[in-house]
Amino acid sequence: MPVWACSGKGLPLKRLYLAPNFHTRWKPHVSRRFSVSSPRLNTASLATLAKGTKVPGYDRAKVTPGIVHLGIGAFHRAHMAVYVDDLLGQDPSWGIIGASLRRPDTKEALEPQDGLYTIAVRDAEGTHPRVIGSILSVMDANTQREELLSLMADPAIRIVSLTVTEKGYCHDPATGELDQKHSDIVHDLANPTAPKSAPGMLVEALARRKAAGVAPFTVMSCDNLPSNGETAKRIVTAYATLRDAELGEWVKSVAFPSTMVDRIVPSTTDADRDEVAGLLGAEDAWPIMTEPFTQWVIEDDFPLGRPEFETVGAQLVEDVEPFELMKLRMLNGSHSTMAYAGYLGGYEYIAEVMGDPAYVKLIHGLMTEEAMPTLDMPGVDLGAYRDQLLERFGNPALKHRTWQIAMDGSQKLPQRLLGTIRDRLKAGQGFKRLALGVAAWIRYVTGVAEDGGEIDVRDPLALKMHAIAADAGDDAEALFDGLVGLSEVFGADLAANAEFRAVVVGHLESLFDEGARATVAKAAG
Repeated sequence: MPVWACSGKGLPLKRLYLAPNFHTRWKPHVSRRFSVSSPRLNTASLATLAKGTKVPGYDRAKVTPGIVHLGIGAFHRAHMAVYVDDLLGQDPSWGIIGASLRRPDTKEALEPQDGLYTIAVRDAEGTHPRVIGSILSVMDANTQREELLSLMADPAIRIVSLTVTEKGYCHDPATGELDQKHSDIVHDLANPTAPKSAPGMLVEALARRKAAGVAPFTVMSCDNLPSNGETAKRIVTAYATLRDAELGEWVKSVAFPSTMVDRIVPSTTDADRDEVAGLLGAEDAWPIMTEPFTQWVIEDDFPLGRPEFETVGAQLVEDVEPFELMKLRMLNGSHSTMAYAGYLGGYEYIAEVMGDPAYVKLIHGLMTEEAMPTLDMPGVDLGAYRDQLLERFGNPALKHRTWQIAMDGSQKLPQRLLGTIRDRLKAGQGFKRLALGVAAWIRYVTGVAEDGGEIDVRDPLALKMHAIAADAGDDAEALFDGLVGLSEVFGADLAANAEFRAVVVGHLESLFDEGARATVAKAAG
């Protein structure tokens, strides 16, 4: 066992609007010059932090790794890593080794800090910092691939968890099946012992455990995917079978518990870093800003054991699906609708969107009249959950950018909006608010803001969508037909549905002719 030190260019539009264009290019980690008068957050500086700062209450030197986490971004550090930090005092064998699959940003930020970082919880009373110590180290899969695979194959690692975002699964979002033509999958099948993708990494590590006679680790997805455990198992098993039929059969025995995760985590700015430095009395290269609320629902299926997550606030259940569907349709569906319609309307932050009564009415109606009737949640007060969401969205201390939420929409739309619309269509019920979310996405991915400025569309299908938008111009029907032809997003059923087409095109024409704010006011009704 290794010893881990705790150390689109302008398209012609019918009209131009004067909504502000706050075009922002997000950076996951911004290099900065640290103050010579303030120490860097690390093991040595813990004792010198400002009085009252909450720090790890356990001896980090005694913590050993039991979890490898693939995709160690901001959300993981605001969510799962905090739960693990809460329980390491009672069981130090569950430390986390994080791994970045694409960029070295997190490693570069946390390595000089011995894996320590600050979680800063913001509410109406201010910002409350806490130093988290559950991440023992961070690896860069691009330069430490063999070291990472060897660690994942080690018997001490009992859980491999994931937050690689929807696109990291290399799947077709409309069907949930492995995309065998995905460039990373093609690469990994040709180079199985040097994989790039998350499925490839998992299967190679599992293959090594199989060859060594070591029981498989549990794979725990923490991404916003419907039935994320089942989805991960389907994709990983399919890849393993393509690689080797016998290995594919063995991977079927691996546990893939589903989870539902919830916490709002805006991207960190230099102003946030300055605020945290002032609160700590030490510099943190990448603190995590978040809200007080956190929720984690976990299917209890861990053959090699697990931390006692239930002792630190997680819910261990037999079936996660009702909870994740509730979150995807009410929180995430609302978030995406606010992101696209809000950005187009000139709002930079979600809290600003919630300051507009028309948008509040739209989102309240979307949840109450369109999403909630599709959910079967006996014993759960959906109305109270809705009200809690509206309050969270309106938290003025949380600077959550609409542009950030809008990223990778082609991967998110099927789970967040289109599934609910399908259920409404089957029931013969209306879906005008949900359809506005879809129309706003279509309008957004043209890459042209209402004032004629460029929208920085970040999406795996951005080039394909830009070409479609360039051909369609501001012809709502042509634009709809072109984008709905993306079967990996919409499938075949919605593309052929006349009612869906009529409602979405109606909103889209209004977005072009009248702008987002007027369209929202009409749809909120």
